[in-house]
Amino acid sequence: MAKVSNRFWFMLHGWVSLPIWLLFCFVCLTGTIAVLSHELTWLSNPASRAVNPDNLPAKSVDELVATVENAHPTAQVTGVMTLEPYLVNAVMFTDVDKPYAIAYVNQYTGEIQQINEGLTFIGFMRSLHGWLLFPWPGSYSVGYYLVCSMAVLMLASLITGLIVYKRFWRSFFVPKLRVTQGKKTLLADLHKLSGVWSIWFIAIMSATGLWYLVQAVFWHADIDIEPHAPLIVAEQVPLLKDGETNIPIPAVSLNQALTIALARFPDFQPSYVMLPEHNRDMYHLSGSGDHIFYDEYSYSLSINPWTGEIAKASSPETMTGIQTLMHIADPLHYGTIGGIWTKFIWFVFGLILSGMSITGFMMWGLRNVRAFKKAGSDDLAADMLGEIR
Repeated sequence: MAKVSNRFWFMLHGWVSLPIWLLFCFVCLTGTIAVLSHELTWLSNPASRAVNPDNLPAKSVDELVATVENAHPTAQVTGVMTLEPYLVNAVMFTDVDKPYAIAYVNQYTGEIQQINEGLTFIGFMRSLHGWLLFPWPGSYSVGYYLVCSMAVLMLASLITGLIVYKRFWRSFFVPKLRVTQGKKTLLADLHKLSGVWSIWFIAIMSATGLWYLVQAVFWHADIDIEPHAPLIVAEQVPLLKDGETNIPIPAVSLNQALTIALARFPDFQPSYVMLPEHNRDMYHLSGSGDHIFYDEYSYSLSINPWTGEIAKASSPETMTGIQTLMHIADPLHYGTIGGIWTKFIWFVFGLILSGMSITGFMMWGLRNVRAFKKAGSDDLAADMLGEIR
């Protein structure tokens, strides 16, 4: 079997890394910003801060819903999202003059601090990074596929880069950065050093990105990773009597539904609560628990608002292997496994990865500019020689 030359691996590494450097760099930069989107929102928007000077306990979700309903009597609350303790809770609702709005409600004081009727910064950055704001005409987005495909190229760059860079582990113990031997040498040292110290990060981004690609294929093929709760049978929904116009009020309140969830999962902490959209819909509660590597939606329950019956419940203990992958991908991809400290680590290495795409392009550009100049000088010399002859 013929031995593949080191030059071949170097060329392959260049081709899979550099021709799409602009898109790759854009995806890296937007992802890096998305990692700290909550913190940047807190810094830039005072209305998003959950200020609690009197050390008040956090109000329950149903109290926050009641606050919005009292302030907007004609509104229909659709859901509540709980974020970090230093950010307000987001209460989603619709109203006669608001097709979709988010009330920023301070969970400690109960004050509505802002009504947002547009796209939030957090949602914008996640969407820009996740699918480049491409449309979703059906159950797929071309932008989502483009972003996920970067994982394949990232993994190929990692493998070919390690093959090209012999004895790369030496950079862990004797890092080499030559700043006085020219631009080419400095760029090469920066690229190699950044790559070696980012091996773990690139591997995580590649693995989670590949999972997102698989997930996109599942969505496109209408394959449900987690089954939906069934609709409530019609016999359980109270019928309107003759002359009545008011819709029957569910026998189980939101607070009671949350109590039922805590009885089922004692460590349940609600992250997203969706209220019934119609009389055959249920309370859909999602939250987190004591599992560090799982996302904030790893616990989910669907509770019948007429009977209090749990129609569907899942937790890390009951997940299949593919469901586990779905719920551990985001914490690993966005660095939320250890709170704000791991977010900052992911942010720093995201900047390093973005910088690697730039240094790689610069190295590729210098090499090609030099080759172009050399080819031009050779042609000029050949023409002069021909004239002399």
